[in-house]
Amino acid sequence: MEDHEAFVTTEGITKQFSGVTVLRDIDIGFARGEVHAVIGENGAGKSTLMKIIAGVHQPTRGRISIDGEETALRNPHDAIEKKIALIHQEPLIFSDLDVAENIFAGHTRKDYRRFIRWRDIYDRAQELLDSLGVELSPKAKMMNMSIADQQMVEIVSALSQNAELIIMDEPTASLTPGEVGKLFAIVRTLKDQGKSFVFISHRLEEVLEIADKVTVLRDGNFIGTRNVDEVTKESLIEMMIGREMKEHIHREKTERGETLLELRSLSASGVFQDVSLSVKAGEIDGIAGLVGAGRSEVARAVFGLDPYDSGEIYLYGQPVRIGQPRDAISRHLIYVPEDRQYEGLFLPSPIAMNMTSAVPRRISRHGFINREIEDSLCEEYSRLLSVRMRDGRQAVRELSGGNQQKVVIAKWLLPDPRILILDEPTRGIDVGAKEEVYRIINELASQGKAILMISSELPEIVSLSDRVVVMKEGRVSGVFEGEQINDNTIMSAAIQGSTGGTN
Repeated sequence: MEDHEAFVTTEGITKQFSGVTVLRDIDIGFARGEVHAVIGENGAGKSTLMKIIAGVHQPTRGRISIDGEETALRNPHDAIEKKIALIHQEPLIFSDLDVAENIFAGHTRKDYRRFIRWRDIYDRAQELLDSLGVELSPKAKMMNMSIADQQMVEIVSALSQNAELIIMDEPTASLTPGEVGKLFAIVRTLKDQGKSFVFISHRLEEVLEIADKVTVLRDGNFIGTRNVDEVTKESLIEMMIGREMKEHIHREKTERGETLLELRSLSASGVFQDVSLSVKAGEIDGIAGLVGAGRSEVARAVFGLDPYDSGEIYLYGQPVRIGQPRDAISRHLIYVPEDRQYEGLFLPSPIAMNMTSAVPRRISRHGFINREIEDSLCEEYSRLLSVRMRDGRQAVRELSGGNQQKVVIAKWLLPDPRILILDEPTRGIDVGAKEEVYRIINELASQGKAILMISSELPEIVSLSDRVVVMKEGRVSGVFEGEQINDNTIMSAAIQGSTGGTN
């Protein structure tokens, strides 16, 4: 592989938080005109390293050099001045502003003119959008824009500030395959222009497709950097987890019991229509479909987060009306949301408080929170789910994305549910942690729980599900069992709207 000129290098980067070392002596070089992937299990230190390079965090020791010259990046503005931009997994946008305003937000920091030349702003925004083939109007409001379009706007914003190194943290986590293809096309176009990318992802197939080089971190340590044409998915997994990876998706067959959850023609105007399904005790049913098919919206309606117009919900054979989440929780039905940061966690609060927030009566005595009980439950469930943390008093926002997801799962296991709706349960979780989540799901089913699992990962759906309900544009487009459950039948129903299968 052709060697490229080094742009940004780290030497001996070490970072400690409250005395805990999360990065140790990291030496990496990012070259011009390359896509360099950084991978590792949750808690490996990937995002922390990127935030140091982007000026968000300061290293405890070590140095960063740009074009061979040691550089202090004291804040994100310093990084931007040095042509380094960070695009977060959840795009940071101003939803009430339009595309052009988001692209040029912050550009006037050193411009003391009294008036902004809006015509120039919109003309320049249109030029940048056109240069990448992004079909967005500079005057379109960001509100309700897809994650994919928000990311495109952030990339354009980085280019508007002449970024030469663009760091992308899990950029494809919420994208459809088509959107991933468009993103990769733009990355390749910019790479050909000499731009550099750091690509953080748990999706190793995408790493092998888009990256030129890949660096593996494990437990805050540098494991190695390889050219992509020298590695395989299996060899990367071994580097990540320090052992050979076995087949990590395995469905333990369990005895099915009575129907615990049933939906009959559930509808919400303009969102989903005529959705019927049922889940039995000891059964794992998957809901598949493309992003925007209405899967999460159905789950939210069942849990009482969103209203529905017509149809019926049956729990344990009896019709119920769930108007709010407490109605569902009191009936031992819980929902683990897809968006852990905004709907699943209180980010500034301690891990123990987050885990026990759904069971206040269980941890209180005479109207006061009993910290000993809270800490004991936190320790028990952290051990069960292998949550990597300092202790239960640590703020949950300090955890990696995968460990935050485990905290959300623990939170909803504590009420001892009989019915669990899991919305993208392994989103943002590394391959090693997925094993643990699959084990937990299987164990819950073996205990007689009814599990409804929404997932965009076809291997999960195919390998774990006893029955698969496929949705397209708010409607059920197929129901499959047994040998009918495979990639072809599911994707056909998701894309073409086939109604084949068991109904």
